[in-house]
Amino acid sequence: MKFVIANDHGGLSLVKTVESTLLKLGNEVEHLGSFDENSVDYPDFAQKACKKILENKADFAVLICGTGIGMSIAANKIKGIRAAAVSETYSAKMSRRHNDANVLCLGARVIGTETCKEIVEAFANEKFEGQRHINRLNKIKLLEEKYV
Repeated sequence: MKFVIANDHGGLSLVKTVESTLLKLGNEVEHLGSFDENSVDYPDFAQKACKKILENKADFAVLICGTGIGMSIAANKIKGIRAAAVSETYSAKMSRRHNDANVLCLGARVIGTETCKEIVEAFANEKFEGQRHINRLNKIKLLEEKYV
């Protein structure tokens, strides 16, 4: 699988942890920035990463900011993106299993490196169950169309 990672200045501290965890699991990884602690706007980086998914240049994205919430809100404004702000492994698994999330959002000021590794591994290793959840995803797609 190919993952892209994008972050703002608040998320920089977890980038190496996310990248090394994904690589250990055998994934391809591309870091899209930000690359330093200068203040940047997280919607710009959310858009950059999500565009890669929509263009089929990546399967998944991991977005990191201070809380994960801003990145999640920005990413979920993009049609076709299902982003989950997660701070523990159960939600990471369920975001994939039931919601077919294609973007994982993390908060560098909320979780530490060990929890980060566990969340990334849970997200990356989980598969979408399909079945009854497909109808729910189709309803989300209808919402995207209705409220353009």
